[in-house]
Amino acid sequence: MSIEKSDLFSLKNKVIIVTGGTGVLGSSFVNAIVKQGGKVALLGIRKEVGIQRAEEIISNGGSAISICANVLEEPQLIIARDTIMNTYGRIDGLVNAAGGNVPEGVLSPDKDVFDLNIEGMKKAMTLNLWGTIIPVQVFGPEMAKSGGGSIVNISSVSSKRALTRVLGYSMGKAAVDCYTKWFAVEMANRYGDSIRMNSIMPGFFLTEQNRTLLTNLDGSLTERGHSIISHTPFKRFGHPEELVGALIWLLSDASKFITGMDIGVDGGFTINSGV
Repeated sequence: MSIEKSDLFSLKNKVIIVTGGTGVLGSSFVNAIVKQGGKVALLGIRKEVGIQRAEEIISNGGSAISICANVLEEPQLIIARDTIMNTYGRIDGLVNAAGGNVPEGVLSPDKDVFDLNIEGMKKAMTLNLWGTIIPVQVFGPEMAKSGGGSIVNISSVSSKRALTRVLGYSMGKAAVDCYTKWFAVEMANRYGDSIRMNSIMPGFFLTEQNRTLLTNLDGSLTERGHSIISHTPFKRFGHPEELVGALIWLLSDASKFITGMDIGVDGGFTINSGV
């Protein structure tokens, strides 16, 4: 059946889970999905923030539930899955927005390259890689039962370019890239075109995790922040709402023939030679 052009990007009545839904980027994702008619399940570890966001959506006529869950804790995700199924009866999409860097995984300027905090790097890798894989394992089967859907992972420019100081985070995101391609192919072999997996590769956006790396307490740029801006052709950081166009496209039927792809939203950072 053909799809009307006006409905291509619609998420009307689709039930979409957003992990990390209580974060900065997660909030933009949630709001964009609701505006396109989707029903959202916000998952995050900040319980009060999640409840407040869900209540705001409901008060504005949207549909949302908030569930406090850690993406690394499978039993919590199973409870979340059952709650979502009892509430909506189906799952049509999953956005793996939970992730980010951890302070102990960052190499401080005063440390030698041979002083890497191995445990901190493991923690960063675990959060980004397994925090993506585990939710798919829990929620994916219900998507298959619902007749299909779209899974969107979050990559990073650090998986494509060598960024100083954040090796654990970079390796985690590079692993997410590998996982996205591998899993997309395996799902297609088993489910045809009914379930897709793609990723979004953000450039530099100010979040809770990177704010202290990129800005000083007075809001001015750190040396690292200046370096990033100078290597970004658009000469600025991205705004969270500038990611939602790619997200809605990947979640909607407008990208029905796309899987295993990594969509860059980086102001030109990864294509810039610096010359």
